[in-house]
Amino acid sequence: IKINPIMHQFLKQNREKTKLFILFTFIVTFSLLLTVVFKNDEKIKNKEINASFQYEDLTSIKEFLLTLIKSPFININYEIKSGDSIQQILKKFKVHNNEIQAVINQYKKYSNPNQLLMSNKIDLIIEENLSEKNYSIAKFAIPITKSTTIEITKDEQGKIVSRKIITKLYEKRILSENVIKNNLYSSAIEAKINPDTIIEFARIFGFEIDFQRDIRENDYFKIIYDKYFDENGEFVKSGSIHYAHMSVNGREITLYKFGDDKNYSYFDINGKSVEKALMKTPINGARLSSSFGMRKHPILGFNKKHTGTDFAAPSETPIMASGSGTIVLAKWCGGGGNCIKIKHNSTYETIYAHMKSFARGMKKGKKVRQGEIIGYVGSTGMSTGPHLHYEVVVNGKKVNSQKLKLPSGKVLKDNERKLFEVHRIKTDVLIAEMFAEKK
Repeated sequence: IKINPIMHQFLKQNREKTKLFILFTFIVTFSLLLTVVFKNDEKIKNKEINASFQYEDLTSIKEFLLTLIKSPFININYEIKSGDSIQQILKKFKVHNNEIQAVINQYKKYSNPNQLLMSNKIDLIIEENLSEKNYSIAKFAIPITKSTTIEITKDEQGKIVSRKIITKLYEKRILSENVIKNNLYSSAIEAKINPDTIIEFARIFGFEIDFQRDIRENDYFKIIYDKYFDENGEFVKSGSIHYAHMSVNGREITLYKFGDDKNYSYFDINGKSVEKALMKTPINGARLSSSFGMRKHPILGFNKKHTGTDFAAPSETPIMASGSGTIVLAKWCGGGGNCIKIKHNSTYETIYAHMKSFARGMKKGKKVRQGEIIGYVGSTGMSTGPHLHYEVVVNGKKVNSQKLKLPSGKVLKDNERKLFEVHRIKTDVLIAEMFAEKK
């Protein structure tokens, strides 16, 4: 039989008290029996020897039994508030400093202890230390995502340990489609597609389509992707895109995911990968507001070469890394405001300026993947309004990103091509079945 670790610890710590509890229970029971048997005996009834002592003794036994029944453990369901950290929360409940640090050290394995998710609830169990007038940790369970909780407890030796608990998720394959009336993002939201999936969709097609100039009203898209739900049917997260199609300005582009979950790419019907060194545009739903080349500077007032491309977009619009690489700069850049520079390889570098803020964890030395959100549109530095200033550097020279011809993607050959054709046919059959069910 498995015993709850907290109950096991409670029994272990109170073993001696339990023995006394059994002994005194026996004494009380035996005394009651004697009282019943001899209650009519006038000799015993009239004796007053030790009467007051017996009353006081029974009172002491009662108080002792109540002490045993009262658990030293306190269960707290704490809601995380703005600005809370693990240290601040545990200090509120007078947890011993050494244990606070041990809990923080365990939590650091999974996430930042100073950046907790506001409004989430912590399941906290603490044990009172009467001699030291503080508390010890018995359990500290905190969600770090919608489907993952970190549980920190004590093992049998009293050492603080941790584990990651993954909520069981149920996968469902979804077919979504819509006609584009304004822009891809708003039309995808209307089709109830999660923002994370929209960003991935834009990343995939970002190699082939300029979302600012190519999209026309009444263009069309359809997509098959995974959604994950918990045991209550609540949506938790989106999964992979398996198939994506766009009808854009007279062009039909169909893409298939091919490969395993850790190493995959997206290929067209001819087995050619759409992924190139850099995406055409690192932002979705933006308007090209200033091209590369000579222009009158909007603030300085004189003609000056514009060494990048400006994309006007609402403040806080996500900005993606246009290619995989390493961040070599993430700081305030004077007139450029908050900016990030990414080195993709020995040839390509990209620069993103005037950001309102950086995405979480973006700093010098961090490796990013293509399409990953690195920051958000702002108007920091010398700027007249919210926009992204985007630069591409090739072999140390700044070039026009909109006219840059990038290397073609991988082309599947031989056995890989055969496997892809089988996969493509199976996907097409799946799409036909899903459309039939939808009707």
